[in-house]
Amino acid sequence: MTKEVRKVSKGLCEVDCVDGPRAADARACLPPEDESRRVADAMKVLAHPGRLRVLRALEGRELCVCDLAHVLGISFSGTSQQLKELRRLGAVDFRAQGKLAYYRIGDPFWLELAGTVSEKLHGAASK
Repeated sequence: MTKEVRKVSKGLCEVDCVDGPRAADARACLPPEDESRRVADAMKVLAHPGRLRVLRALEGRELCVCDLAHVLGISFSGTSQQLKELRRLGAVDFRAQGKLAYYRIGDPFWLELAGTVSEKLHGAASK
């Protein structure tokens, strides 16, 4: 078995554990793995530029899918796919009216989260 070579100069500890009780306390504070997976999956939904643009386009208004596709400059099917993912997350809601499907923000938390990240990145870029 080959021993792994770790170097502090590369940002790695050269020992396995320094403070066992502190490490155990940190481990006890970790959320369950399935919860972390659900959070990561939710973040993946937001980690798509098209879905972020959908949220911004729906901010403060309701749009039918065809108008939303026109606003975004993408296909109807592409728009529908983005909306499907956002619906699964609970970020958007829709209502049917005749042959039209109108979308609106379902849970403003997701729009606020995206806005907070955008503001943070904009602030970091201007420094």
